[in-house]
Order: sequence, then structure tokens, then C-alpha cells
Amino acid sequence: MPTLTHAQIWAAIDALAARHQLTPSGLAKRAGPAPTTRNNPKLTAAMEHKGRPTTESLAKILDATGTSLDEFTALFTRGKRSDASLRGARLIPVIGFAQAGKGGFFDDGGFPVGGGWDQIRFPEVDDENAYALEVAGDSMLPLYRAGDVLVVSPHAQIRRGDRVVVRTRKGEVMAKILARRTAKTVELASLNPEHPNLVIQTEDIDWMARIVGASQ
Repeated sequence: MPTLTHAQIWAAIDALAARHQLTPSGLAKRAGPAPTTRNNPKLTAAMEHKGRPTTESLAKILDATGTSLDEFTALFTRGKRSDASLRGARLIPVIGFAQAGKGGFFDDGGFPVGGGWDQIRFPEVDDENAYALEVAGDSMLPLYRAGDVLVVSPHAQIRRGDRVVVRTRKGEVMAKILARRTAKTVELASLNPEHPNLVIQTEDIDWMARIVGASQ
């Protein structure tokens, strides 16, 4: 392998993060701390401030993204701007499901507002108000797993059978399938067959928006 600079390695890591629709810090969280730095998040700090990457950190990044060494080295010459999967991509805000349940991130119509949002690049998102939610836990298996990112469009029309994100007036945020909707109730089918379907009173729903894409 030819001699590489730290700048080239970081450019390839940035390209790998962008390919998976993650920020550098988001990629670091998915990879987790290296064994020798457990309880000391040097990897996250390094990726945010472009410090020196270790071989252990790089190995964990490749493992977390399912990337081979050959695929990674190919990014040195390609760069993220030449990655066809990101042509036309733009930055959209992203937070976790737990954050989405708290106040200050959405207005009364379910549109993203306020600060505290991270950002990711995602291709072909037409809604200027689109945002992304990062999955946590196993309630959405087998369709989505922890770390996957769901892209939500507040403007998209919702039909029966669509995958949706629902926020209740109690602040609970969930991803479901719209099974049926009447004037008084909304029936939501679970993505995970081990979780029961829900019937929620319409008046108890804060907002509901359609899932238009996902990064897995």
C-alpha cells in the first residue's frame, strides 16, 4: 500500500460515514470505543477534531460498517463527492428517538425546529422540512435495527399501509405501520411481530409523519 497521510485517511473515513448517512461522530458511536480506551471516548473526540486515528479504531469502524480493507482503501482515490450514492444529497437534521420525545425539537405541526440537531447527508430528499430519527432498541426488528436512520417527511401524504412516525401528546415517539384511521382512532401495526398493534385515540396524537427513506 502506498504511503498515506492522516488527511487522506480522514477523508476516507468521512466518505465511509457519508456512504452510511452518518456524521463522523455518529460513525464513532456505532463503532464504539476501542478496547484500550473503554470508558474514555477518544474515538469520538478524534473523529470530531480530526486527531490521529489508531489501528484499533479503524478496525472497529470497518467492522461496524461491514467494510473490507480493499473497499476502504478504494475511498482514498474516490472521495465522498464522487460517490454516486451521494449525488444530489443534502444535509438534513437528525436526532435520536429519545430526543424526539422531548420538547423543543418540533413545532405543533410536527416540523423540526430549535437547536440540538445533528446533521447527515441523504440523497434525493425533496421535502425541505425532512428530518431523520436514529433507531434505538429492538422494537423495530427485523425491519430496522439500532443505529439505522429513518428519514421522515412532514409534508408527505399518508396512506394506509405506509410506515409512519407517531408522537403522542405524552411525548412517546414510535415507528409503526398505519393500518387504519377513522375520525376518532388510529390503528398502528407494529414493525416487530413480537410487539402488539396499537389503537390510539386521534385526540391523543400530537402528530404523525411518513417515513420516506432509511439508511441501514
